[in-house]
Amino acid sequence: MGPLRTSFTWAHCQDSDSSVSDREREKRWAELFDQLDLNKDGRIDIMELRAGLAKQGFSKKSLEKMVAAGDTNNDGVLDFEEFTQYLRAHEKQLKLMFHRVDKNSDGHIDAAEIQDCLRSMGVSVSMKDATRILLSMDKDGTMTIDWHEWRDYFLFNPLTNMEEVARYWKRSMMLDIGEQLTVPDDFSEEEKKSGYVWRQLLAGAMAGSVSRTGTAPLDRIKVFRQVHGSSDVRGSVKNSFNFMLKEGGPWSLWRGNGVNVLKIAPETAIKFTAYEQIKNIIRGSNESRNLRVHERFVAGSLAGATAQTAIYPMEVLKTRLTLRKTGQYSGITDCAKQILQREGVTAFYKGYIPNLLSIVPYAGIDLAVYETLKFSWLNRNRGMVDPGVMVLVGCGAVSSTCGQLASYPLALVRTRMQAQASIKGTPKLSMLALFRNILIQEGVSGLYRGISPNLLKVIPAVSVSYVVYEYTRIMLGVEIEGRRGVRVKS
Repeated sequence: MGPLRTSFTWAHCQDSDSSVSDREREKRWAELFDQLDLNKDGRIDIMELRAGLAKQGFSKKSLEKMVAAGDTNNDGVLDFEEFTQYLRAHEKQLKLMFHRVDKNSDGHIDAAEIQDCLRSMGVSVSMKDATRILLSMDKDGTMTIDWHEWRDYFLFNPLTNMEEVARYWKRSMMLDIGEQLTVPDDFSEEEKKSGYVWRQLLAGAMAGSVSRTGTAPLDRIKVFRQVHGSSDVRGSVKNSFNFMLKEGGPWSLWRGNGVNVLKIAPETAIKFTAYEQIKNIIRGSNESRNLRVHERFVAGSLAGATAQTAIYPMEVLKTRLTLRKTGQYSGITDCAKQILQREGVTAFYKGYIPNLLSIVPYAGIDLAVYETLKFSWLNRNRGMVDPGVMVLVGCGAVSSTCGQLASYPLALVRTRMQAQASIKGTPKLSMLALFRNILIQEGVSGLYRGISPNLLKVIPAVSVSYVVYEYTRIMLGVEIEGRRGVRVKS
C-alpha cells in the first residue's frame, strides 16, 4: 500500500463527540495502524512511517523521535500496543497545548490567539502571518481551529510543548543563491546561545555555494552580455557562449565563481550581525518589543546595505575576474593588485550607488509577490499542510523574476560601471550618463541585456539550493520541523 490516504487519516480519525468510547477510538487507531503497516508484519518501522506519512513533510529525525517515544521494549519498531500507547499519551499533551492557546476557553482557536500565544514566547508574527498558520490547519473553513483539527494536524508530529510548536510555526528560512538581499530570520535567545543560528547560516551558505557553482556558466553569460552585449560580440546568448568557449575553453565558464562563493560567508555573518544591532536600535529602550513587519523589512534592508558596503570590493573583483581574458590575471590577489595600482582604491566601489538602489525594489517586490502567492495557495487549500517543494519553487521563481525585472536596469548599470576600466576605449561615465547612453544607443531593451540567462538560472538554482540545504542542515543537526514552510530564495 502506498502513502496514507489523507482523507482517511485526518477526517476518519475524528471523534463525532466527546462521549465516543476508548474502544471505538482504538478501532480507528487499528485501521490507521493497518494502513501504516505496509508489509503486514504487525510492526511499524521508520521506513514504513516515512512512506505512509510522506505527504506530511516530516524529517527522518522527527519520525525517529516518535518511534523512540513509543518504543517501550527498545526493539526499534512499534507494535500495535506501543502505537496506541504513544497516540494516547501524545493526545494528552496536545490537549494541554490546545487549552494553553485557547485563552478564552471557547473550544476554538482563532488567529488572534495564535498571535498572542507566540508573542508570549517572544516570537513576533503579524496578524496576516497568524492567519496563514490558521489556514494551514483549518479544514472546515470556519477561520478557527477546534480540538479535532488541532489534534489531527499534530497527531504524528512529536512536539511535546508550546515552545516546540512555536518554533514549528515560526520557522521561515530564506536560502541565498546569489541574488540581492535576503532578510535574515529572527532567532530566539536560546537558539543563539546553543550555536543553532550559526549552524543554520552555515547550511544556507553551503547551499548557496553549490547553487552558485552549478549555475556559474549562466551567470558568466549574463555578465558578459551586460558588458559586451552591444559591442564586439553582439548577437544571441548562443553567440556569447560560443565566444567564451573559443576564447578560454570549458573551464572559462566558471571564471569569477571563486570570489562569488568566497563572499558568501562574510556577507552572511555581517548581514546577520548588522540585522541584530539594527533591530535593537529600532526597539529603543523597550528591548522586549516585537518588531512589526515593515520594521523587520527596514532592518533587513539596512542590514543588506551594510553587508554590501563591507564586501563590495569582492563584487568588483568578481565582475573583473568573470570578464577576464585568458592569462589576464593569475588569480584573485593579482587582480586586486592590478586594480589598486592602475585605478586606485576608489575603483573597488564603482557601481556602488546603483547596487544599493537596486536592493529595495528587488527585495520589496520579491518578498511581496512570494507572500501573496503563498497566501493565495493557502486560501485555496484550506486544511492542508504547508506547500510542498514544487509550490515553493514555483512561488520563488515567479517572485524572483518579478524582483529582477524591477531591479535589473540598476544591476546592469552597476556591472558596466564595475567593468569600465577593463574595457579599452570605454568612456568612464556616471550612473545617470550610462543610463542615458544605453537608452540612446540601445533603447529600453538595452537595459535588460543579459536577463534571459539570468532568468534561466532561477529554477535550477532554487532547486539545487533547496536540496543541498536539506541535506546540509541534517548533517549539521539543524532540525526544522516545519520544513514544508521553508522559504526558497532566488
